[in-house]
Amino acid sequence: MGKTPTPHIGAKYGEIAETVIMAGDPLRAKFMAEKFLENPVQFNNVRGMLGYTGTYQGKRVSVMGHGMGIPSIGIYTYELYQFYDVKTIIRVGSAGSLNTDLHVGDLCIAMGACTNSNYGAQYELPGTFAPIASFDLLRQAVETCDQLGYRYKVGNVMSSDTFYTENAHNDKWIGMGVLAVEMEASALYMNAARAGKRALVILTISDHLITGEATTAEERQTTFTRMMEVAFSLI
Repeated sequence: MGKTPTPHIGAKYGEIAETVIMAGDPLRAKFMAEKFLENPVQFNNVRGMLGYTGTYQGKRVSVMGHGMGIPSIGIYTYELYQFYDVKTIIRVGSAGSLNTDLHVGDLCIAMGACTNSNYGAQYELPGTFAPIASFDLLRQAVETCDQLGYRYKVGNVMSSDTFYTENAHNDKWIGMGVLAVEMEASALYMNAARAGKRALVILTISDHLITGEATTAEERQTTFTRMMEVAFSLI
């Protein structure tokens, strides 16, 4: 390829699998490597953004952090798609629920991703682009949730550029049927669309922006692995 290592990923071409499961927290990537991968080998520690490649049930797969927010995931997923020839990226992360039937610990599978970011302006499209998941991955994830008996909802999420905000306008997003708020899905889906690759975002509800529900430490330990199990079932 001639463009690896990149400014942000220290791996050489070929050291990253065609499928990468990503999490915002690099320590969550380390956790996935230790829990799910056989013979994981670290391929990245640039800026502390840990990445590992190993096998899962005999299939080669990589796990990696992507940091917080659209600019960060935008950089990492662009480099993975464009320079390392990654075919599929699955993000697992947390989200705040905007739906009264989507509770703490439930899964939210992002079919589409609204955003207040200007990330899509770079494409100079003559209208508003609607970032969406890859349907084959979405369908497989739903089937896995049904088989495992996990509570989930599928629909639109909101990828926000701001965590702390003067006015989130949650009531307006709720009025449009948006299920939850997170910070990265729309950039991942745009990068995948532009590269002609596959992407899916699977979220665990960590808090509820309507009812005030919040995740306990025990719930994070016992429920956040469910989205990982679903993600690895797609390999």
